[in-house]
Formats: sequence, structure tokens, C-alpha cells
Amino acid sequence: MTDDRVRGFPAFGAAGHLARSWWGRAWVRAMEDTALDLRQLKKGRRYAAAGLVGPITVSPGRIAAVVDDADGGPYRTELRLAELSDVDWTRFFDRVASRAGHLAALLDRDMPHDLVEAADDAGVHLLPVIGDLDPECDCPGWELPCRHAAALSFQASWLLDADPFVLLLMRGRGEREIREELESRLAPVVSAVAAADRTPGPLPELDAFRPSGSPSIPAAPGVPAEVFALLAANASAQARAVLAGEPWPGRRPDAVRLAAEFPAVAERLGTGEEFDRAVAAWTFGGRDGLEVLDSAWTPPKPVLAAARAALADEDPVFERNHCTIGALQLRLDRRGRWHPYRLDGDTWWPSGPPEPDPGLLTG
Repeated sequence: MTDDRVRGFPAFGAAGHLARSWWGRAWVRAMEDTALDLRQLKKGRRYAAAGLVGPITVSPGRIAAVVDDADGGPYRTELRLAELSDVDWTRFFDRVASRAGHLAALLDRDMPHDLVEAADDAGVHLLPVIGDLDPECDCPGWELPCRHAAALSFQASWLLDADPFVLLLMRGRGEREIREELESRLAPVVSAVAAADRTPGPLPELDAFRPSGSPSIPAAPGVPAEVFALLAANASAQARAVLAGEPWPGRRPDAVRLAAEFPAVAERLGTGEEFDRAVAAWTFGGRDGLEVLDSAWTPPKPVLAAARAALADEDPVFERNHCTIGALQLRLDRRGRWHPYRLDGDTWWPSGPPEPDPGLLTG
């Protein structure tokens, strides 16, 4: 298993705002409720907005940065948060795996209220409360938190807005480890349903989906036998999506999905350049691929800063979640993957599977 228990984030720069997610605000409240001097909080908020906090490092039980100060410094500052025990993690995994929607929400960088409440009911407290955050700083001040720790805490809430896995990392486990653990728990169930949906190449005959010993079912007049196979495979795909907590696509996305997964019926579902681009987007990137084809969104600043650093030698041009480098365009989905597009005439076409590192797509 690949370990990702240390994560680095570039400095935000001057980017003052309040935490937007409910879990980011809960983090700020835990820090504010502990403060002995509200003046330090106000200074910390100004320091965070002014971009005086340097690159941030997150690891189990710890978030750290160097914070500048006009009156001295820079100062090494960190916040500590107790890690969950192995028993707590087992309880947490059990709760998430018991409702597939929780897993889908986490993978979509969301932290549902009912997931946190379910974990609390099991004695597993994800979000910090008063007294949980332990600030440390090598500045001469005696207040806790000092303005430097407060500044770091405010910016930490911005990181949590973009990615709740930052909180889970502080509690002791990295994103890959969490994904692998949850997928291993769901895999036996999903595999049992997915076994009926293995349809590489041409559409299988109906016999591939008929239980052993079942009676023969005659085809309806004018309806090819492969249509029944398509319906069976489609039902299997729907069942798998339900198990994974994924919403089923609407009419157009579903037609695109069917055309991508069953080329033999593609012409019956849609034609034209726009539809062909949508099918290509789904073929390479699934639901996320279609979403980045159809719509744009504004990613968090740390995500864009990391992409700029990865593409520093390419002279990229960023516009919301699109990054253009000559005849190549990369589009970021909400799961943090970059989808490559190539320019064909005046039209951008999906050209390959997505990658989390945009630098891997520029060769």
C-alpha cells in the first residue's frame, strides 16, 4: 500500500475569506472556543488574509507552517490533534461501509452531517471540539493560541473546505489508505453484482445472463436477442451504482453512458459531433469526464497553485478549471483529476484518461 501520510500545500498568499463548509467552520469554532485572548484571534485572521502563512504540511496528529510577522520571525507554528486509535478507525470504517452514500460523499470531497453524527454515536469523534486543538509556536508570546497559530488555524479551515481528507489525515490515516480499506469492504458485494456485467467486445448472447437450467425465453417479434442482453447488463450497472451510492444519470447522460459502454447500439442512441464528444468524454472519464465536458467550475486556490507549480515549465493559461497549453487543454474534475483535451479545428476533444498529476499529461 502506498503511504500518503505527509501532504504539503503551497502558501495561499493574500486570500482572506471565511471557512465555507460546515466542517471547516466547526474547526474554527474549536480554535475560537479555546482562545484566551480574542485580540490574538483577530490578528491571526488578518495574518491569514494577508498571506503571512507559508506552505503548510499536514501529517498524522499535526499541521505545521512557518508564519511571518512584521514584529519578528518568521516563527515555526503547529497545531496538534489527537490521532484516532485502531479501534476507532475500525468503527469509523464500519459506519462508512454500512451506507454506500457515505463513501460516495467522501470521494466527492464532502463530509455529510449524518456521517459525522454516526461516527460520534460509535464513539469516534472526527471534528475537534473545545480543548482538542493544541497550538505550539516558538514566538515569545504566551497566549494560546498566539496570532501565528490562529493564522495557521484559519488557513487550515480553508484546506478542510476543499478536502475533508485533510482532517482524516490529521486523525491518523491518509486518503489512499482510507480508500483501500473501504473498497476492500465493499468489493465482495460489488463484485457479486458486477459479475453479470462483464461485456467486453461484442454484446453477449442472452444465454450469458440466463441462470443455469432456466427455461428458454423467446425473443419478441422485431426485437433482437442482443437487446435483452443489453437490458440485463444495464440493470446490473444500475445495481452496482446503487451499491456505490452513486446517483443514476439523467436521460442524456444515460444515453451517453450506454453508447460508450455498448458501441453496438451507439447509433440508435444519438448522432452528431456533440453526442460523439460526449461519448468520448464518458469513455475516457466516466461521469466525471462528461461533467468536465459540459460545465466549468472554480477550484480552490491551493489546488490551482499546486497545478501551476507542476506545470511551471509549460507556460499554462488557467481559466477556472481549464488549463490550456498550446493545442492541449487539461480540465479538472471535482475529484482532483485532470482530463486531457486536444484541439481539432476549433473544437476541444477528449483525448485520454484523467490523471491526478497534470504534469503526466503534457508529454
